[in-house]
This record gives sequence, structure tokens and C-alpha cells, in this order.
Amino acid sequence: MSEMIFTTLTKAARTLSLMAAVTLGAQAATAQNMFAPVARIDSMVVTEFEVQQRQRFLQLLNAPGSDRDSVVEGLIDDRLRNRAATDVGLELTEEGTQSGLSEFAARANLTTEEFTKALEQSGVARETFRDYVTTSLIWRELIRARYLNSVNITEAEIDRAMGASSGGSGLRVLVSEIIIPAPPPQAARVNALAGQISQSTSEAEFSSYARKYSATASRGAGGRLPWTPLSKLPPSLQPLLLALAPGEVTSPLPIPNAVALFQLRAIEETGTPTQSYSAIEYAAYFIPGGRSEAALAEAARVQGKVDVCDDLYGIAKGQPAEVLVRETKKPGELPKDYAIELSKLDPGETSTALTRANGQNLVLLMLCKRTAEANAETDRDAVLSALRQQKLQGYSTQLLQQLRAEARIIYK
Repeated sequence: MSEMIFTTLTKAARTLSLMAAVTLGAQAATAQNMFAPVARIDSMVVTEFEVQQRQRFLQLLNAPGSDRDSVVEGLIDDRLRNRAATDVGLELTEEGTQSGLSEFAARANLTTEEFTKALEQSGVARETFRDYVTTSLIWRELIRARYLNSVNITEAEIDRAMGASSGGSGLRVLVSEIIIPAPPPQAARVNALAGQISQSTSEAEFSSYARKYSATASRGAGGRLPWTPLSKLPPSLQPLLLALAPGEVTSPLPIPNAVALFQLRAIEETGTPTQSYSAIEYAAYFIPGGRSEAALAEAARVQGKVDVCDDLYGIAKGQPAEVLVRETKKPGELPKDYAIELSKLDPGETSTALTRANGQNLVLLMLCKRTAEANAETDRDAVLSALRQQKLQGYSTQLLQQLRAEARIIYK
């Protein structure tokens, strides 16, 4: 009997040992596959682990470009960017790195450590986050160090961008817009999404994003706005648009509880003098419920009852005074998001694209009137900065294309 028990235990032990060996072998094979090369760039490699980590990171941010092919190409570009910086002895200080990480995490109203822990809980290593941010920072420093002294902006270029040449003839622009709501809990995801959208190079791609993500009335038209005099647009936006070539997109512009992007489709000289404005009068009526169906329905009801700003007093009668704000401000003093929306309106027209109170209140924004001004001043320094940034971006694209052309890239 004892011999039979011993034999049975021995067989069981052997079976368990075999199972353990098979399991460990499978785990080892999986680990080995995770770190197998997916692509070789000269003597550098991109591993399966990095691809899966970058994909997971972008997916958590709900950012476009998280498909496998895009991630592989992005990691190849990162290898080339980092090597170019190393070749010239360029390194980030730890202080600069921590500042960049902190700035990125702050978009989600989190500290670096809080943001990192949240990523780790979702399976993303802190090194993945750090690499993503530091590569962007070191590349920006490289481009500035390499090309900034070569960027010469002439007075004629500034004049042309400001529409000051040709006897003061005015300019008008065709622009497409995207405004994405970004309440604090969604800020990091929306900022990552906006960063991806800003890389759009075609009208069709930008319009597709607008239909999917934008909160403006123009989303049904793919974000496309009609011809607009440049002078009607917010002063802070004018030089940014003038620095773009048709098809290019502004960097993400943070506005209260949202992020805005604009694509320049066309620009032309009108042959008529530029009309400037000294003051903008507007009214803002706040509706509880944010962008809920009930709040939007109430906004539609109010829009059907008002033709001028004075009509809003009747709508707000009996409610707390703070539900209706009516102000007159210089164009440069307007809240950036109000300025953007008001630039699309004629007196008596309204917009419901914006929110306040962290998205809890829907804003019914109405333009009361614009006061014309002759010879309004434009900030030449802002135009200079925008033109310089445009040229640096061009150098960045050219250098990366050159690095890819010179490298031997092999896909596994």
C-alpha cells in the first residue's frame, strides 16, 4: 500500500514539475517576444514592449494615432530625434525634465506622481510617460539651437502678415474650427487628442475630426466657416492664422473648459481698407445643465424668443442677477473663448458652443454690437513670434524627413 502511495505521489510530483516547466517556458517565451525587435533603425531597435506600451498610453488618453502602424512609425521617429540630439551633445537637465512632466500632468489637474500612478494602475510604465515627454522636449531644444539663428523675419514679412502692405488693404480668411469641451476630469485626454488633431494636413481629415469632436454649430459642416474679415477675429488669433499656410493647423489653444484648433483653408486680399473695432458689446445668459439635452433645448427655446440683447432681460426676469452678464470690452480684453465665438456672429446672433462653471452651465452668448475704430494697432511682436514659430516647424519637418532618408529602417 505504501509503495502504491509513494508511486502515485511521485507521478504527481513529476506531472507538477512538467507543468511548471511548461508554464515557465511559456512565460519566458512571452517575455522574450515582448522584447523582440519590431523595427531596426541602423543599430537601434524598437521593441514589441515599447509598441504595446505606447499604444496603451495613447489609448488611455483616447488620442488618435494609437493604431499599431502609427505607433511604430512614431517610435522610429523618436529614435531618430533622440540620436540627433545625442550626436550634438544635447541633454535635458533633470529640472527641465521634471518641469515638462509636471506641465503635462497638470493638464489633468494632477501632480506628476499622481499622473504616473494612474498610468501604472492601467498598465503603463512610468518610463513610457517619461520617454514620450522628454523626446518632445529634447527635439524642440535641438530645433531651436540648430535653426533659431537662421530664422530671419523681415519687416516686409511682418507687414504682409498684418495686412499692412498694399495701401492697408484688408484680408479675409477661410477657416475651419474645432472646439472640444475639456472639463478638468477630461483635460489630459482632450489635450492629447488636440495635439494629434493639430498635425492634420488635409481639410478632409480636419473636417472629420470636427464632425466627431467639435461642440460648435459648425460641426455639421466639418467645422468650415465662411469667408471672414481677419479684423473680426480675436487679436490673439490673427497672427496665428497669418503664420499658417493653407491646410496647416494652429497649435491647440487652451480656453476655459475647452481646447480650440483652427485650420487655414485660404486667405485673400479684399482690396478694401481694414475695419478695426474699439469695443465689443455682448450678453451671456447662463443655463444650468451644461451641454445636457435639457440645457440645449432650453437654449433653443430662448434663441427663438430673442432678437436683440435687450430681450434677454425679459428671459432672465425673476432669476438671480448672475444668470445674465452684459459687458462692453476692448477686443483684446475679451475672454479668449468669447472672442472666438463673437467673431462669428453678427449683432443679434447667438452661440451655444461654450460652458462655464467647469462645464455645469451652458452659455448662450449674444453679440450686441461692435464699435468701429480707425487705425487700431496690431501687436507686431506677436506676429513676429508666430512667423518665427512657423519657420521653425518647417525646419523640424525637413530635418526629420532627412534623418529618415539617411537611416536604414528594417521592419520585422
